[in-house]
Amino acid sequence: MELKWLLYVTLLALGVLAAQAHDMDEDSDADDVVDIEDDLDDGIEEVEESKSETSSPPPAPKVTYRPPVPTGEVYFAESFDKGTLDGWVLSRAKKDDTDDEIAKYDGKWEVQDMKETKLPGDKGLVLVTRAKHHAISSKLSKPFVFDTKPLIVQYEVNFQNGIECGGAYVKLLSKTPELSLDQFHDKTPYTIMFGPDKCGEDYKLHFIFRHKNPKTGKYEEKHAKRPDADLKSYFTDKKTHLYTLVLNPDNSFEILVDQTVVNSGNLLNDMSPPVNPPREIEDPNDQKPEDWDERPKIPDPDAVKPDDWDEDAPAKIPDENAVKPEGWLDDEPEYVADPDAEKPEDWDEDMDGEWEAPQIANPKCETAPGCGTWQRPMIDNPNYKGKWKPPMIDNVNYQGIWKPRKIPNPDFFEDLEPFKMTPFTAVGLELWSMTSDIFFDNFIICTERAVADDWASDGWGLKKAADGAAEPGVVGQMMAAAEERPWLWVVYILTVALPVFLVVLFCCSGKKQPSAAEYKKTDAPQPDVMDDEKEEEKDKGEKEEEDEEEEANEGKLGSDADPGSASQEEEEEEEDDDRKHASEEEETVNRSPRNRKPRKD
Repeated sequence: MELKWLLYVTLLALGVLAAQAHDMDEDSDADDVVDIEDDLDDGIEEVEESKSETSSPPPAPKVTYRPPVPTGEVYFAESFDKGTLDGWVLSRAKKDDTDDEIAKYDGKWEVQDMKETKLPGDKGLVLVTRAKHHAISSKLSKPFVFDTKPLIVQYEVNFQNGIECGGAYVKLLSKTPELSLDQFHDKTPYTIMFGPDKCGEDYKLHFIFRHKNPKTGKYEEKHAKRPDADLKSYFTDKKTHLYTLVLNPDNSFEILVDQTVVNSGNLLNDMSPPVNPPREIEDPNDQKPEDWDERPKIPDPDAVKPDDWDEDAPAKIPDENAVKPEGWLDDEPEYVADPDAEKPEDWDEDMDGEWEAPQIANPKCETAPGCGTWQRPMIDNPNYKGKWKPPMIDNVNYQGIWKPRKIPNPDFFEDLEPFKMTPFTAVGLELWSMTSDIFFDNFIICTERAVADDWASDGWGLKKAADGAAEPGVVGQMMAAAEERPWLWVVYILTVALPVFLVVLFCCSGKKQPSAAEYKKTDAPQPDVMDDEKEEEKDKGEKEEEDEEEEANEGKLGSDADPGSASQEEEEEEEDDDRKHASEEEETVNRSPRNRKPRKD
């Protein structure tokens, strides 16, 4: 009990301290600050200075930035660390079917350091302006031809100001004779479009490729299925994220964010609309016969309405057993004109009509059960049946739901290698955004996964390491939070000390032995009885040893005696054993707690 009371007192004291600390925290934010003696201020400052000197965390390790260098063959690699837009072409085109004021691609691009960067010297391409069309592109070192090697497209994006509505996707511009980078616009043919896009609460990660119909020669966009992963954090956390597309010659694809797969599939099975059209289609000229019966159930033609069926009976009727409550004010209306209302000074009866005070609830009805004309409440009519309808039965003429017949699809084709897309020769960003300062960095297009991983490690990996080094550890975050909110110290103490105290309490508190008065007839023997039993068992063991020695000696002496005397001695020994067992049983009964007499002190 003493330990339990100690626990209660400890918890109560900690609760009081928590409340006082919380009050002190609130008082420190108030405008009326209480004057404290100068010597107390000096003492607090000295303690805080010594605390800051002793508890200040060690400086975070510094991450040095070095521009990434491709470790293998690449078709395109750009880190923007030169600080210029050399090799990039700004579009001077206009969008069709758009107002002239916003049709121009006059959005501004710049090479800048990222806001709040942890890597000085790491620059990137920034979409600076908002609510404008932006378009910029750059040529590959050589056209990419889809043959026997994979395609890997990778780049980084940071929505430094979040994102309201806009995209950060790239387009791989198809190799065509008409391609002119300074006229890059939304209708410029592309082979693949890949990257994040968001508007409203719709968070997307596009993978679209344009497939050429081998029969008609027309291109059709094929969209990958939506990923199951939650993409919201990539748009809202204001961190740099790495987007990777891996497209393999066996038609499989993977989409990764921060080197984690968020979507995967096959070009033949997981695109919408499908790459290959169906072999058969419904005949557009087929028509349903006029006598085709699609009704699975029909009204029973032999059913007759019962004579006692009253279709005119109402669904509700007044409750004849209801009685008007006492005190009902029949002559008082439910609402009356507000006596305190006054006609506005600018009220013009010629224009606004006759002024009437607004209606308010009748104050006399507040204490009464009701006002106005009393009416009986309505209840369900037990005789109501509604309009009679014949029961439904199976239609013997039912033919099923009609569908037009299938015919061979005249536009059918089968492309088993959709990976072999149109070659592309440039990479471009053609974007509209309602948010500024979208940061792009470290573009790479290659065919080897190891090359892309090395490039990511030297670029995005450094950013991640720098951010991790700058962020305080868990203990540091807890200490910083406690400095802002001193009452958190009590939470920490309760979280750590209370479990330890409970463990000690339950492990060290032994089970209390019951007193002699608490023993019942069915209880275990008391300690003093157990001690007496041990002594008696010891004496009994010594007596048995002595009897065995005497028997052994008698056996030696009687070895020369005649057989008759030997058998007589054996019978006497058996009788002695029986008497011995009987005396032992009697002693056991006498030693039982219920037969034991109280001891005298």
